[in-house]
Amino acid sequence: MATGDDVRENVKKYYGSLLECSLDLKTSAASCSLSYRPMPSVSDALSLVHPEVTKKFFGCGLPFPAKLDGCKVLDLGSGSGRDSYAFSKLVGPTGHVTGIDMTEELIQTSRQYIEYHQEKFGYKEPNVTFVQGYMEKLSEAGIQNDSMDVVLSNCVICLCADKRAVLQQAYNVLKEGGELYFSDMYASKVVPDHMKQDVVLWSEGMGGSLFWRDLISLADSVGFSTPLLVSASKIVIYNCELKEKAGDMSYASVTYRLFKLPKSPVMSEATVTYKGTVADFPDQLDFDSSHSFKKDVAVEVNGEMAAILQSSRFCPDFQIQISDKPAQSSSDSTQQYCHLNPFLLADRLGSSVKQCSKTCK
Repeated sequence: MATGDDVRENVKKYYGSLLECSLDLKTSAASCSLSYRPMPSVSDALSLVHPEVTKKFFGCGLPFPAKLDGCKVLDLGSGSGRDSYAFSKLVGPTGHVTGIDMTEELIQTSRQYIEYHQEKFGYKEPNVTFVQGYMEKLSEAGIQNDSMDVVLSNCVICLCADKRAVLQQAYNVLKEGGELYFSDMYASKVVPDHMKQDVVLWSEGMGGSLFWRDLISLADSVGFSTPLLVSASKIVIYNCELKEKAGDMSYASVTYRLFKLPKSPVMSEATVTYKGTVADFPDQLDFDSSHSFKKDVAVEVNGEMAAILQSSRFCPDFQIQISDKPAQSSSDSTQQYCHLNPFLLADRLGSSVKQCSKTCK
């Protein structure tokens, strides 16, 4: 893939005209969300999305965080609009969802059903807007800095050549305390250049997948908090030709969440107690794969997690008692970040979607 423009044009063609529906993809990535257990409110919202919109869905996960009511949400790579419409149900009539996608055909599909979903959800006015543009250039698409509570994305960052630009743009448009909550394809090691040059491998997400450890340094360089690993599922490559090209490279569908902390956050350890006030989570809030908060049970957290809970929309849902101890710093080591390895989590959960090959019986 010579340039970012080349990447965009190939991806536009692949998703705009070559694929009719998610079943035309050559990996199980679009089906990986089946291994997750969505919140009841998410299942309800997804069930109300128009079938034609769902048919053209090409995502790889379920990037639906809790507590979206009233939020301003940006959906990167919104495609046919499946997630955006589900988000529009979850944010409610006082919230707003903006979907951005570069593919004209998919934008046209998504815009056709605005009135349908407005009536389906019983809203007086539409609360979703679809914009054609690039997620690496959000300002050019009219997305204002410091304007969004949550930025979401479903398996499209792997299709972009300049991932740092995507993260930087997401960081810029988020309000302080906002979060980037996204599903994407990740590789078990650095993808070699020859795989990046293959148009089909790139368009399927395999050529452009980031090595999972590289996300940690990338997020830090942009200004985000350390990524929190939410869920992971192995991706099955069921096309024989692509499987041979991948060799010993493994892929996973992964959901991470990153937060935009204040410029100079107080990074002190804390004792936090969940109040049980987040909808769908009255007894226990599973924040990510390493943090689970039971109602009325005090839990010690490190300085960064304390800063996340203090500055984010979850602050009212916790009693937070800051410790006198400053946050402990640790060196960047393999052991330090092993809890962020999606392949270890997928192995532990036994999560993968097994799907028969279309070309190999």
